[in-house]
Amino acid sequence: MPPSLSLPEARRLALGAQGFGNRIDHRAVNRGDIAKLMQRLRVIQLDSVPVIIRTQYMPAFSRLGPYDPALHDDVAYGQDRWFEAWAHEASLLPVESEPLFRWMKAAAREGRFVWKAMRELAEKHPAYVASVRDEIAERGPLLGSELSDPGTRGSSSWGSYSQGALALDWLWRTGELGIRRVGNFEKQFDLMERIIAAEILAAPTPTEEDSLRQLLVQSAEALGVGTAKCLIDYFRLPNRLAKPLIPGLVADGLLQECAVDSWDKPAFMPPKVKIPKQVEGRALLSPFDPVVWLRERALRLYDFHYRIEIYVPKKKRIWGYYVLPFLLDDRIAARADIKTDRKDGVLRIPAAYLEPHADLKRTAAELAAELWQLAELVGVDRVVVGRKGDLVNALRVEVKAHAPR
Repeated sequence: MPPSLSLPEARRLALGAQGFGNRIDHRAVNRGDIAKLMQRLRVIQLDSVPVIIRTQYMPAFSRLGPYDPALHDDVAYGQDRWFEAWAHEASLLPVESEPLFRWMKAAAREGRFVWKAMRELAEKHPAYVASVRDEIAERGPLLGSELSDPGTRGSSSWGSYSQGALALDWLWRTGELGIRRVGNFEKQFDLMERIIAAEILAAPTPTEEDSLRQLLVQSAEALGVGTAKCLIDYFRLPNRLAKPLIPGLVADGLLQECAVDSWDKPAFMPPKVKIPKQVEGRALLSPFDPVVWLRERALRLYDFHYRIEIYVPKKKRIWGYYVLPFLLDDRIAARADIKTDRKDGVLRIPAAYLEPHADLKRTAAELAAELWQLAELVGVDRVVVGRKGDLVNALRVEVKAHAPR
């Protein structure tokens, strides 16, 4: 019979695998801490919405505490050189993973897993696409706006994208170009051989099946425990290709099947995994944090129903515009709508809500302390609590009590 885990055991296993419970409070977070964590997570999702701070900076804060975001950029784009790929949406991955994503680049060249507009451009205007690549090869790294011929914009085929932007994204998705982020989160394109070390590019190319198998194992290691859907979602692998490989990974001893109390589907975890006896600490989680990426998983593990309401009309929002779950030990204890008001130097909390199981006084105190640390991360010196939600009155008192002296 597969081993059985209680729900608390599954939560501790999942959070331990994600690097929680190791917060650094006795010293400043350094670049080695960031690099180690990024290697552990395997993938960092990117997003352009800076309501609080750009989302790629949040996972390290959630697990390690306040740090200088420049350290993250140094690890991602400096000598450690992560690379940007289409994985869990646009994501940063360690350069050692590059061979595992060549199958996706080959699939893109065949017209699979790419936008129709990209494929149409490559098919109908190959000379233009080649000219874009040649210009970058000759001139060096370029923003889309720096192309000498940005192409046309606004036809029904391209939507709101210019031909130049589509050509650059096609060349990125097919593996000829890579991306670094510069300035205001702008994409700067360059030849892959100028971004990824020659020894990595020269490494053997795994088959599509071998790549998917290795990525599924990495998913299990990063998640600790999860259903087949969880493992597949971590790198957004194609379900029809990845799911049939899981029984073979179990048979080969690379994954271990298990049962989790109250789950109606089998789960999988790395073999000989050690479950932490406890996970202590607190963390505000980005909406794009792996803990809550898959909403079904958040419901199974934490009994937490989560939805991002950015695109919901204001009158129809239940919780707020940009709501962050608040993790306290191994449970999600609250959620808070948060915004950085850079003009006034304020971290604003328009709304905050307590989860049914959570203790009001402790949650308010811990969340207040975390909000002040978030204010430190984003570089503001005030925290202002609004009036919506059953947690705001207690939170306002605790925010005042925890204010830096």
